[in-house]
Amino acid sequence: MNKIALYIVGAVAIMGLWVSSSYNSLVPLDETVQEKWSNVQNQYQKRSDLVPNIVATVKAAAKSEKEILTGVIEARASATKITVDIHDAEELAQYQKQQQGLTQALGRLMMITEQYPQIQSNQNFLGLQTQLEGIENRVSVERTRYNESVKNFNIKIRSFPTNIIAGIVGFEKYEPFKASQKSQEAPDLTNAF
Repeated sequence: MNKIALYIVGAVAIMGLWVSSSYNSLVPLDETVQEKWSNVQNQYQKRSDLVPNIVATVKAAAKSEKEILTGVIEARASATKITVDIHDAEELAQYQKQQQGLTQALGRLMMITEQYPQIQSNQNFLGLQTQLEGIENRVSVERTRYNESVKNFNIKIRSFPTNIIAGIVGFEKYEPFKASQKSQEAPDLTNAF
């Protein structure tokens, strides 16, 4: 009987070590995903913080373009008010849609500047434009890093036997960034020239 009890204690100890090891391997991956998401949001916030300066600079030179400037301001407000549960595909898609709206509004704003040489020669504007380009690049990099961390986490929680522990303790699959439908379509350049 002592041998049976010893086997049972040994099996329980091994099971406990396995559960502990599986859980402890998930925690850093989960934290990495959340860190990468914070980095994405940080870059979007930097971009959003830069928008009022760009709008003010352009507004001074392009008073007649009020509609586009208002559109940029509204897109910024819309993009900054949404909060996201990164486990929820619909909320993440809505967040991406709001950010895409701001990107498009900024694109229209940059097109205005081409019509006003005094804006293009304004050193403040040139500095802001350079900052915006840098932020857009960092947003892209951070989204890629986020997606990589999501992939690693999702693989881990779907892999046997870790999927058992992930299900028991409540680790859920994260949603990656996905390209918008519009980015899948080739631009129509028939009227560009």
